[in-house]
Amino acid sequence: MFSLLSRPTGKSKGWICSTCRGLSTAPPLGSQQQSVPIRRSVSRRLPDYPTRTRFAPSPTGYLHLGSLRTALFNYLLAKATGGQFLLRIEDTDKKRTVAGAEDRICRDLEWAGLHWDEGPEVGGPYGPYRQSDRTALYREHAHKLLDSGHAYRCFCTSDRLDKLAKQRSQLGLPTDYDRTCEGLPEAESQDRAFRGETYVIRLKVPDIYPKYDDLVYGSIGRHKQNAILFKHGEPAYEDPILIKSDGSPTYHLANVVDDHHMEITHVIRAVEWMPSTPKHLIIYDAFGWQPPVFAHVGLLQDENGQKLSKRNLDIDIQSFEKDGIFPEALVNYVSLLGWSHSLGTDLLPSKPLIENFDLKFTKGNTVVSFGKLNYLQKRYAKIYAEEGGAKFQEMIDRVLAIVEEARRGRTDLDVADDLDFREYVAAVLRLDAKQYTSPEAFVSRNRFFFLPLWETGSRFAQSEQTRDHNKQEDGAIASAARKFADIPPSRWTTTSLREKTIAIVDEICKMRYTWNCADSEEPKGPRDSREANKVFNHWLRQAIMGGLPGPSMPDTMALLGRDVTLSRLHRGARFVTEPAGMAH
Repeated sequence: MFSLLSRPTGKSKGWICSTCRGLSTAPPLGSQQQSVPIRRSVSRRLPDYPTRTRFAPSPTGYLHLGSLRTALFNYLLAKATGGQFLLRIEDTDKKRTVAGAEDRICRDLEWAGLHWDEGPEVGGPYGPYRQSDRTALYREHAHKLLDSGHAYRCFCTSDRLDKLAKQRSQLGLPTDYDRTCEGLPEAESQDRAFRGETYVIRLKVPDIYPKYDDLVYGSIGRHKQNAILFKHGEPAYEDPILIKSDGSPTYHLANVVDDHHMEITHVIRAVEWMPSTPKHLIIYDAFGWQPPVFAHVGLLQDENGQKLSKRNLDIDIQSFEKDGIFPEALVNYVSLLGWSHSLGTDLLPSKPLIENFDLKFTKGNTVVSFGKLNYLQKRYAKIYAEEGGAKFQEMIDRVLAIVEEARRGRTDLDVADDLDFREYVAAVLRLDAKQYTSPEAFVSRNRFFFLPLWETGSRFAQSEQTRDHNKQEDGAIASAARKFADIPPSRWTTTSLREKTIAIVDEICKMRYTWNCADSEEPKGPRDSREANKVFNHWLRQAIMGGLPGPSMPDTMALLGRDVTLSRLHRGARFVTEPAGMAH
């Protein structure tokens, strides 16, 4: 139980921007009829003044794609205008608070590169930045709303409210409140509170909701009438609770009070909060405060049109980190979910993203498909490999750990352990970085560089019937492929291997007239150099890479080295020239 009878002595200092400071003066709270503060002008162009934005998560769960996007849009707006980005923890719902969630949220934001200018761990002039540490401030403002007639105490028990809601539901009415306690004399209300009777504080919603301009959806509200219904003689009012019976604030009050005292100029949040905005504007008007500019962005949906849930581990930010997704790639990807641009490229690292950010958000919900994330992941991997810096070293570390675990205890490896294996892994990454989506996927795609070939699904493990069908053609190609042995170790380079491949392809073209089927006089084999090159490279890919996709054959053979390449070519040749079962 808490008491609002003792009035706090501190005075809160309201903030008004320089443009409006000379135009508006907050009216006294003692009057029910107050002039509405001048609203900030709304434009989808960037403001020409430093903005103050915030991200205000509740530690009832972990950071997910939707909340990361909210944080990112607010962060980009602050940075693009030379302003400040705040982190505020809205932790008043103790029953639903998840242990460790606040620390995880902070860590995930830091991992994503969204460093806050004010908030937990860094402090700031408008703290504290946890709502649980600001309870006295909310009670002070609730008391002011009581004094001005914009709020009232409600002593209705949970049992009465449950019965009221059930009765209304049976009549087909909204389950809103009936204002039983709104008409209590002030003396009686104070006396019951003083005697310790349990109560909440409700906002007295006016008959007409205020209109406002949204950055995304334009003018919102057509002077919506508060739901005053007299059907069956039952009035109903949307009077939200501001202070709960345990003395803690609800989102409606704490959110408004904090945004005002922290001098927030712009609020970017999900469209699901749009129905609450008129109620928040009523509170702003009751205090005579200027509200921030609002932008409500659409929800993120899966391909079935269902809202993404923050409790779905598939979109938990930490799951992306564990999968090896680059933070810069993820932030770049998330920025494109509901924001439009005309830059000609979706590759937007942090600096260009800030420099080109504006308020052109798209209307409607956004379907999340991870094809674009994979594309961006590959682009950033290629950039990191070319730069060769710390991010590339992290890529090497993660791939090396997976490879070493797969090779541990093996005695049948053809790629020797006496290599500088870290540099070897780095070379594989540089060679195929443009296809890097995650460490696990990269190792799987390039496993022929690290593991025995017969584990990669080579077509030389096919049935004897299939082998016999291609035996004559494959035998001729295998014989030609032996000529790679003509290249000495000192000249075993991509250039030499490419030149030798061209020479062998020319020779294969000449072989066409010597390939004959037993039941036909028609010559077999490639008809031109293009077809010959295709046939030969297909055979090489089977013999050396197990038929897997990957880098070009000259690049692959150069990196595998002369001994491994010739050994695999020899084994491939044995598969097509010896009886089945003898080539292992």
